[in-house]
Amino acid sequence: MSNRDEADAPQRIAKLLARAGVASRREVERMIEDGRIAIDGKPVEKPATLLTSLKGVSVDEKPVEKPAPARLYRFHKPAGLLTAERDPKGRPKIYDALRNALPKDAPRVMPVGRLDYNTEGLLLLTNDGELKRALELPRNEIPRTYRARAFGEVSQETLEDLMTGITVDGMRYGPIDANLERSSGRNQWIEMTLTEGKNREVRNVLEHLGLQVNRLVRTAYGPFELGDLPRGQVDIVPRGPLEAMRRKLKA
Repeated sequence: MSNRDEADAPQRIAKLLARAGVASRREVERMIEDGRIAIDGKPVEKPATLLTSLKGVSVDEKPVEKPAPARLYRFHKPAGLLTAERDPKGRPKIYDALRNALPKDAPRVMPVGRLDYNTEGLLLLTNDGELKRALELPRNEIPRTYRARAFGEVSQETLEDLMTGITVDGMRYGPIDANLERSSGRNQWIEMTLTEGKNREVRNVLEHLGLQVNRLVRTAYGPFELGDLPRGQVDIVPRGPLEAMRRKLKA
């Protein structure tokens, strides 16, 4: 099948809207349940609705525009921000910082994965819901690298045992490549690379080893690195590296 045939083939409305940057597939399904999505003015009832284009589709009574080219941004998330659009407790969110950090011509973006409230470092942002999903899927085994500052004692030998995986409170974590970088008093700097990205994985594993994490920074997500990007700032990933990653994900 040619690329043109694939583009013309019917697809689920949630997939098309995610590709257009409206929201993730899961969020689109919730929007359908809430009656916010319509075709020619008639609310969509089923997420399995198949379409060949978004012609006549509206969200909150506003026509959906054609998908913009995929963009990927690096954001140096500071600690003390939620990776969420809403919070019942009123805590500050990444979108509060992004209003001023993103370029004026930037499309609506979604975070790739999440960083905990107190975790800082590299957070990828994209306007393409399908790219977001592909970067997050565990089966794609995209490595995430973190630097943790933790209080306590641990040996390199103990950290190397994590390469075979570990179970913490009934949760099984896959292989983790962990290395002691340096020590400052009883604080250890540990670099950890993993591919699953389960909730609070780094903190849970290190706490299981008797360490108290007092700072956590994500330094890389796949080939994309935090580098010297200033805290709270955003820049765009060049087209070349982005397309190389998309080809790899489709391979």
